[in-house]
Amino acid sequence: MKTVVGVKFKKTSKTYYFDPKDIPLQEGDGAIVETARGLEYGEIVMGPTQVEDEKVVAPLKSVVRKATAGDYKRMEQNQQQEKQAFSVFEQKIAQHKLVMKPVEVEYAFDGSKITFFFTADGRVDFRELVKDLAHHFRARIELRQIGVRDEAKMLGGLGKCGCPICCKRFLSEFSPVSIKMAKEQNISLNPTKISGLCGRLMCCLGYEQKYYEEMNRKMPRNGSEVTTPDGKGKVVENQPLCARTKVRLEKPDGSYEFKVYALEDLTFDRTQRPRPKNEKKNGERKGDREKQKPREPKEENGGKK
Repeated sequence: MKTVVGVKFKKTSKTYYFDPKDIPLQEGDGAIVETARGLEYGEIVMGPTQVEDEKVVAPLKSVVRKATAGDYKRMEQNQQQEKQAFSVFEQKIAQHKLVMKPVEVEYAFDGSKITFFFTADGRVDFRELVKDLAHHFRARIELRQIGVRDEAKMLGGLGKCGCPICCKRFLSEFSPVSIKMAKEQNISLNPTKISGLCGRLMCCLGYEQKYYEEMNRKMPRNGSEVTTPDGKGKVVENQPLCARTKVRLEKPDGSYEFKVYALEDLTFDRTQRPRPKNEKKNGERKGDREKQKPREPKEENGGKK
């Protein structure tokens, strides 16, 4: 077990572990820490805590000191310089006629390095731009191309729910999201409704996916026959969140009525479950063909060469 503190930096919501070195630190404090890029300012988001050795990425960097009044003043100066540098960045891009969108500028704590973040549809030859920026700022320059999801994470904003977007608030990394998740959750496939500020599928589609998968395995298939307290009928719609199913019932006069039943009130063939992802219609599973003995090649022309 090792004693560590959790530190979060300005442009990311990922928490990194550092050795507190007996420095009295608590959640909410600012700290100057040693990183691969040099000294950086970060916020303590987790006080001294014992964690297992395998959860610590070696080598474990150290906290240099608790942030002082001078450090906070330096951070304010850096923030002002970042705004000015962003304007210069925009001007230089226009001068060099590059097809790229500036996103953010980040100063190293000691001002020795400036990182410029941008987005672009493809590769951009920015070598001359780097030279121009280095000459202007007299510092080490790094241009870093990021994706649209990283752009949204940096800039932030409000999602369709009215809350700050998840990637800005608490997501430390992006998980895969697919259109299949929206289908399984019976969400409209209208791109404007399931896309986030970045234009990609919303990350929150994955939050309840496991629950939907579990419930869909328990519920009858759409179009299948079920027995209800009012007789037999066909499934029209499943409502996994409330564990209810909408059923179409046929009346004696040939007309139909629709009723919603709780899952426990229905009787149906539970063997008719959706097939596993790696199983095909004929029962053959993915990989079975690879295990089969390959066929001998047929001889052409009656076996004559």
